[in-house]
Amino acid sequence: MVKILAILYKGGDSATSEPRLLGTTENQLGIRKWLESQGHEYVVSDSKEGPDSDFQKHIVDAEILITTPFHPGYLTADLVDKAKKLKLCVTAGVGSDHIDLNAAVKRGIQVLEVSGSNVVSVAEHVVMSILLLVRNFVPAHEMIERGDWMVSDIARNAFDLEGKVVGTIGAGRIGYRVLQRLLPFDCKELLYYDYAPLPEAAGKAVKARRVEDLKDFVSQCDVVTVNCPLHEGTLGLVNADLLKHFKKGAWLVNTARGAICDKDAVAAALASGHLNGYAGDVWNVQPAPKDHVLRTAKNVLGGGNGMVPHYSGTTLDAQARYASGTKSIIDNYLSGKPQEAQNIIVGVGKFETKAYGQR
Repeated sequence: MVKILAILYKGGDSATSEPRLLGTTENQLGIRKWLESQGHEYVVSDSKEGPDSDFQKHIVDAEILITTPFHPGYLTADLVDKAKKLKLCVTAGVGSDHIDLNAAVKRGIQVLEVSGSNVVSVAEHVVMSILLLVRNFVPAHEMIERGDWMVSDIARNAFDLEGKVVGTIGAGRIGYRVLQRLLPFDCKELLYYDYAPLPEAAGKAVKARRVEDLKDFVSQCDVVTVNCPLHEGTLGLVNADLLKHFKKGAWLVNTARGAICDKDAVAAALASGHLNGYAGDVWNVQPAPKDHVLRTAKNVLGGGNGMVPHYSGTTLDAQARYASGTKSIIDNYLSGKPQEAQNIIVGVGKFETKAYGQR
């Protein structure tokens, strides 16, 4: 018998009425019957903060941990030390930065995620976020809700995406799909910043130019979108110093991880007019506190905020993919079958990817 602990987000009435909300505590990734039919114990909870949380109570004797980027259970080095029986961590989705990967390597704990499960979902959200900022959509909609009508107040800060320079920090599975989806908009130029160049054919297919210096990269962009993993090298990457090199009036989109962008520096850049807008769905702490500065940060015209809860990668389509992938990873583990290589972040005692820094 294997004990599996899953930390998922609470779905409430929405999950009760919509069974396709698989990533919730109510619908439990759709794998309870399958696990229990094999005699395994399956503990599911959204309680993840503090020593009295279900997360910390059950991690001490769980063999498999399932977490999600949308309601992350932070597996710190201290908790790894307490998790004496832990052998496998599975991220139901993409992005395993909430796990101390170095501690996992040291302890021989495998870390896997469902690679590719929500890359399309996130890429679509990025393009939507770019458009709602550039077109000044949110203030326009808020105006309609208030019962007002003053076209000039909106049009004075509304632009076309055509003819703009758009760049992605990170040109992996998500960043590349963003570039693909931007092609029909006839942007002036598409740029990317990444530690590795795209294969020649892939770069030509999206007509994207690589810029190797980050400050040079952001200085050329009208729109910057962040599509890289969070690790030691990207923590606080977009900070006050880097923001100084952005074009005045640029827009910034972050659907990667909240901690890649310094929240206070972003809010200050919006307030000063150096940034015209910031949008995304990721926060440095999740759930975001009610007084989080990026909930209400605005540009000098009182707009420019496109922030939402972390949902870009948990559409119903994405949930079906990452629930299926989670089941497959666990099945491979329980039956001793090899895992799909692209899903492995940490193998037994070593990193299997450079996505979380060149190690």
